[in-house]
Amino acid sequence: MPKVIVSIDGVVIKEVQLTKDRTTLGRRPYNDVVIDNLAVSGEHAVLQMMGGEVYLEDLNSTNGSYINGKAIKKQLLQSEDVIEIGKYRIKFQSDTSFGYEKTMVIKPGAKSPMPAAAPVPIAPVHGGLDVPVAAAIKVLSGAATGRQVDLVKVVTTIGKPGVAIAAITRRPNGFVIAHVEGTSKPTVNGIPVDVEPSPLHNGDVIELAGTQMQFLHK
Repeated sequence: MPKVIVSIDGVVIKEVQLTKDRTTLGRRPYNDVVIDNLAVSGEHAVLQMMGGEVYLEDLNSTNGSYINGKAIKKQLLQSEDVIEIGKYRIKFQSDTSFGYEKTMVIKPGAKSPMPAAAPVPIAPVHGGLDVPVAAAIKVLSGAATGRQVDLVKVVTTIGKPGVAIAAITRRPNGFVIAHVEGTSKPTVNGIPVDVEPSPLHNGDVIELAGTQMQFLHK
């Protein structure tokens, strides 16, 4: 199972197995992971397990939460990511050897499988363990209409940072989609994706941030 390793100044002080859907981090003694430091809020952040993935969400803390040096509100964690809360470093280790990929914003003029004006850019940021292409997303609306992107990673994130982001995850029995961040939740065939990931079937229509896409299962 996944775990976090808490350290300060290079010295490991505790390891915590993530066995619950919600694991809280903060200065107050009732947290699952207590970090006794004045730079840490009483209820600072929470680790949420949803559909096999783990997300870190900042709970409006005073000094913020960081992943690999970047301030976040809520983000999907990858194995070996380093969470920074105050002076503490918390390394996340997944129980899977698969790599995740992050959402990339395609800038104007950049060469990519989708045009720069695409409202829902999808592109890999770094390597990971490739899996056989079993599914794809076809864009049905907007500037990228007709473009198709194969889902070749275990997790592919789609969306517009700051507006709405969703994650499509490959599982042994198929694909699921989950809402990651943003006020606009994705829908599948018009039905909003709530807390739990929704299964995807061939032909399903996904709508995210005003863009429609069709899930194609090969």
